[in-house]
Amino acid sequence: MRAQETDGTEIPTAREDISSRKAREDTELSQDLRHRRPPPQGREQTIKERLGLRSLIGQSPAFLAAKDQIAQVAQYDVSVLILGETGTGKELFARAIHYLSARSQQPFIPVNCGAIPADLFENELFGHDRGAFTGAVAATVGLIREADGGTLFLDEIDALPVLAQVKLLRFLQEKEYRPLGSTKMQHVDLRVVAATNVSIEQEVKEGKFRQDLYYRLNIIPMTLPRLCERKEDIPILARHFLLKYAGEFKKTVTAFSAVAMRQLLLYAWPGNVRELEHIVQRAVVLSQQEIISEEALRLPEVSPSQCLSFKEAKASAVAQFERSYLLELLGAHQGSVTQAARTAQKHRRALWQLIYKALRVIVWVNFGHFRAPVACTSGSSTADTLRRAAHRRAVG
Repeated sequence: MRAQETDGTEIPTAREDISSRKAREDTELSQDLRHRRPPPQGREQTIKERLGLRSLIGQSPAFLAAKDQIAQVAQYDVSVLILGETGTGKELFARAIHYLSARSQQPFIPVNCGAIPADLFENELFGHDRGAFTGAVAATVGLIREADGGTLFLDEIDALPVLAQVKLLRFLQEKEYRPLGSTKMQHVDLRVVAATNVSIEQEVKEGKFRQDLYYRLNIIPMTLPRLCERKEDIPILARHFLLKYAGEFKKTVTAFSAVAMRQLLLYAWPGNVRELEHIVQRAVVLSQQEIISEEALRLPEVSPSQCLSFKEAKASAVAQFERSYLLELLGAHQGSVTQAARTAQKHRRALWQLIYKALRVIVWVNFGHFRAPVACTSGSSTADTLRRAAHRRAVG
């Protein structure tokens, strides 16, 4: 038996998982289209939304603002320029636009412009006729012809050489092209979505990118946020990747430790979501326990200030200075707050308040004839590290 919602929508029981239901719905839709029967109301659009949006995970305002643009942009057949750093999901957004558009039944052809040599770009894009050049023993259709009716995604569009930009501009204006060695113009009907991880406006100012091509591509600009600008999505994404790779590698890894999750939240993520995915993938492989520890993450040392505003970076630097200064000061005076306050030229109560603000947790460690303050956090090795540092100071 299958349970039903009050609106009549079927929901899967324990015997029917989501993937089997998806396969059944996709099959029904294909049969509807093949027999030219109008699909049930809303069914086709629901499947399109699942195909286009299921890989876009996040709840932060910045991410949702970009995601909400997709459905609005997809229904209009205009060029889109997606802007965002490496690893922010530009191709995922491009695919979502395609699957939610009227072209969803046609091909989506991704092209990495930076990977095509300058002298081969025209051949790759437009194709050639037989005999067009030495070794051209057969005609070859280009990527534009392969994308006919669908969407052509041009990633790293800024990497195109100037000559290739001129030819691409003409194609975008006329929607026609001539394969190498051919005397006949060919017409195609497709949508172009381009993407770049650099400031394309700066490239235009420096003469590296044609201004007219920029205007042609930039009809609908879409800017994707960096991962450090959507910190609240990190636990959601990390959990998603953990379940994905735990299932793929058949490992019984179920969660992150509190310290490991804190490290994920504090890290700057210069590689954005792609870097997060790779680090979680590695942690799943290396973890020998059900809970991923901070050691399994192996996060590189990168300053988090690159994702902070000036005000936030200043506050962070001040907090680090206060913490370091107080530990040095209290250690030098063998834990005496009175003497430390005299050296710092602050009232004793004011210094206590500063100590609590900067260090939060103070452990007074006995070292023979004196005591030294140690700041620590539970569940980590910080206390042991600081105890050793205090001991070295004592014996030194």
